[in-house]
Amino acid sequence: MEKPHFCEICNKTFSEYGSLKKHLRIHTKEKPYVCEICNKVFSFFKDLKIHLRIHTSEKPYVCETCNKAFSVSSNLKRHLRIHTNEKTHVCEICNKTFTESGSLKRHLRIHSKEKPYACEICNEAFSEKGNLNRHLHVHTKEKPHVCEICNKCFSVFSYLKIHLLIHTNEKPHVCKICNKTFTKKGTLNRHLCTHTKEKPYVCEICNKAFSVPGSLTRHLCIHTNEKSHVCEICNKAFTEIGSLKKHLRIHTKEKPYACEICNKSFSEKSNLNRHLYVHTKKKPHVCEICNKAFSFFKDLKIHLRIHTNEKPYVCEICNKTFSESGSLKKHLLIHTNEKPHVCEICNKAFSISSNLKRHLCIHTMEKPHVCEICKKAFSVRGSLKKHLRIHTKEKPHVCEICYTAFSVSGSLKKHLHVHTKEKPHVC
Repeated sequence: MEKPHFCEICNKTFSEYGSLKKHLRIHTKEKPYVCEICNKVFSFFKDLKIHLRIHTSEKPYVCETCNKAFSVSSNLKRHLRIHTNEKTHVCEICNKTFTESGSLKRHLRIHSKEKPYACEICNEAFSEKGNLNRHLHVHTKEKPHVCEICNKCFSVFSYLKIHLLIHTNEKPHVCKICNKTFTKKGTLNRHLCTHTKEKPYVCEICNKAFSVPGSLTRHLCIHTNEKSHVCEICNKAFTEIGSLKKHLRIHTKEKPYACEICNKSFSEKSNLNRHLYVHTKKKPHVCEICNKAFSFFKDLKIHLRIHTNEKPYVCEICNKTFSESGSLKKHLLIHTNEKPHVCEICNKAFSISSNLKRHLCIHTMEKPHVCEICKKAFSVRGSLKKHLRIHTKEKPHVCEICYTAFSVSGSLKKHLHVHTKEKPHVC
């Protein structure tokens, strides 16, 4: 077929002059079609038609297998590959397969480090256009998408869609290996790496490998020490926006994650998950050395350091080492003298939220932690744990010199003075 009409900018040819006219809008950025509802503008009428379905909620394209409906035919095509499991597009570098050519194109940028989408305001570059669009809301502060249930606002419509799953408790993404369900597809993809053990994202500085690109990005901040996300209330800086979001709940007192059994609420989802084991009493992770059981694998990992004496977290100021990152964080507040957690009753300030919680029991006289053996009550869970050793005769703190064992770490510290001949308390 003859194509006599050609674009003078990119030399693309067309059989009809009208098609050339439409094509030129890509170069001129002309957008003559306006949505009468939200004033969004489009270069092509077909794009306006598709956009209007957001307002009308029209979804004319229906999957014959599962009846899921879509506003755009291309979305239905992509969806059908979930049922057929067809992945025809293969990465020649790492052999990863994809259902769409676009997904392969985006994936290749991981290898090429190409970031073609640059922000015109701050010049930050992105590998995907969607990431640039999301980033632009940082500058505009615009959040046009509102949840009709709780009025929470979002800068991107997809964020609102994901948020709505909190209210519906819907988890549409299922792992085919272990049947675990997830609200987000990205979370499912990350989860699949636990089965495949695949870690394609490698740090060029220390060669540490990661299964998810976000984990690599976060890791790189260790080397660069970059903390670009700043709290506008107390000026504390964070490497990740997620950490800033969690931190802001200290100021707002927001606790969006509620236990359906006892209605106790939490600022972080992980804390709610840990709390649920209080009701189920399930502890599937057992230490092979001392048979102590844990609800979470990460708690078992931390516990094992008692036996190995491993302390991988080092304070850069005084070189003190810690077995847990949380312990290092708490320790750093000694050097900064920061006390962000304030008692609303007496204004006493604390560096750690748990210390404030313990302190509040002085005012409330509350003792929620009860020994199931002798019914003695305690205001702090740690005190109950120590007390239980009276009944269990457990002595986990062992002197490395004479192997005398103690139930409390403080007793071991005192005992060590017998060997060191140290007398720290002067009259």
